Amino acid sequence: MAPKHPVESETVLAHWMGILDANNALNVHGGVIMKLCDEAAGLAAIRHCSQRIVTVGVDRLTFMTPVAVGELVTFKAKVNAAWHTSMEVGVRVEAENPRSGELRHTTSAYLTMVCVDERGTPHEVPALIPQTEAEIRRNREAELRRANRLAERDEIERGRDGGLRPRR
Repeated sequence: MAPKHPVESETVLAHWMGILDANNALNVHGGVIMKLCDEAAGLAAIRHCSQRIVTVGVDRLTFMTPVAVGELVTFKAKVNAAWHTSMEVGVRVEAENPRSGELRHTTSAYLTMVCVDERGTPHEVPALIPQTEAEIRRNREAELRRANRLAERDEIERGRDGGLRPRR
């Protein structure tokens, strides 16, 4: 399986936010943004592995500014790191006021996707070859998030086995 470059997974989705996407304050529901982040990440992951994928986790999803009805929202996704059967996809969300042209970064998300076959069994993914300084930085940060995620999982499992006592 030939390694791939992050640019090969780049995906851009655009969605014009309407009243059906909004809450009573006319801001877009966070769940709408989350769903579209998942779609963009899924497409980027499929482009990387050319196979079926599933979302297994969201490491971080940070809302920095609200998105309003009538704004054009762009979801930019790219694979940051690839391991044996999983990969991290970063998604940058930007909202644009189509009248003024004002553009702002509203949300960042990091999702872990796993490549699976038709039976749902995890399948190997191509290695990732980051080249630019930004790609190398994103890869390094993805490795740190993965290490933290795995360490947290191990600590929780030890706690379930009686290895940790609650703080008082």
